[in-house]
Amino acid sequence: MQLNDFYQVLQEYREFWQFKPFAYQQWPWQHTDLTASLARLQLPEIELIDSDKERQRQFFSPYFPAVFSLPELSQIPAPVETPPLPFWLTNGIGGRKLAQIEAFISHLPQSQLPLLEWCAGKGHLGRLASFVQQRQVVSAEWQQNLCEQGQKLAQQWQLPQQFVPIDVLSAAAAQLLQPNQHAVALHACGQLHLSLLQQAVARETEFISLAPCCYHLIHDSHYQPLSTQAQKQNLHLAKFDLQLAVQGQVTAGQRITQLRHTEMQWRMAYHALYQDLQQQVNYRPLASVGKHWFSGEFADFAQWAAAQHQWQLPAKVDWPFYLDRGRQLALHVARLDLVRHVFRRPLELWLLLDRLEFLREHGYQAELSAFCDYQTTPRNGLITAQKIAAS
Repeated sequence: MQLNDFYQVLQEYREFWQFKPFAYQQWPWQHTDLTASLARLQLPEIELIDSDKERQRQFFSPYFPAVFSLPELSQIPAPVETPPLPFWLTNGIGGRKLAQIEAFISHLPQSQLPLLEWCAGKGHLGRLASFVQQRQVVSAEWQQNLCEQGQKLAQQWQLPQQFVPIDVLSAAAAQLLQPNQHAVALHACGQLHLSLLQQAVARETEFISLAPCCYHLIHDSHYQPLSTQAQKQNLHLAKFDLQLAVQGQVTAGQRITQLRHTEMQWRMAYHALYQDLQQQVNYRPLASVGKHWFSGEFADFAQWAAAQHQWQLPAKVDWPFYLDRGRQLALHVARLDLVRHVFRRPLELWLLLDRLEFLREHGYQAELSAFCDYQTTPRNGLITAQKIAAS
């Protein structure tokens, strides 16, 4: 699995993924066969293709053959078989989250090195790892109340886990990292896990186990590649582009799915209304809003949206007309997103391989694998690294 292979594919098909679907009421490419196939798809078919890797392959491989020849992330057998955990230790951890933690721990090499848990939250990962592997743990977390809750649980079960309330992006956090240590992070967000990698490399931390998440949550407007190779390739990824890498999700419940559809339709209906009444061509984004809005009336949502954009709706609006227009536009966006989603895994793997190459460039033996299946979490990429001893 080579960084350059993923770069070449992403670069070749750039026009099919590096754009904002909301901003296009037409097709943003010149590919008549693909356009004709997409135009025949309705929402149920789109959802089937989007949620099934094999259906996606069947539909898109004639148009993007290079994507489907890329290697996939392999799930290697866990080097350590985790024994069943007692119920009292896992109480309060959600089922899927618990499965992720157990899978992650099973891929931690047995060692007497103390663990540093980065972005610990309540320290579930550190607490369970301490119990399973009999290791000391330092859990770094900036929210004081989570530190207090986690420390109470560690003391309750007499585990050697110590919480440190600290902003892991601060200069002081670097002092937590030591050479004789194993740094771990399960789903630390963008800038937080980038900071871990950079500071662990600087401190020559012996072991690193990292499952990244939320690549778009970074300080800069565009992604700054870590490795020399990726810097030369630079795809010039904005935060919106980075979000594509984390759009994969496991099946949602029927109610959540329906609310998501309603939200898309209402946002696009408002967009059409705004364009008509304000004589504006460009798409204006709206802030995120609670899902409860989409169980009410479209007119109320439109009033809220207009207030956000600082204009006033007229007394009379043809609501059915704009709702119908919103449905049409939402279907078009869904078709565009279906194409972009072909590239979400290649993009994520390029980002993961950038991190992997960065570690190798700094004297680490580093590997990339899947620590669990996609249904347990779509963010199943695991980077494991060990500092190579100087000869």
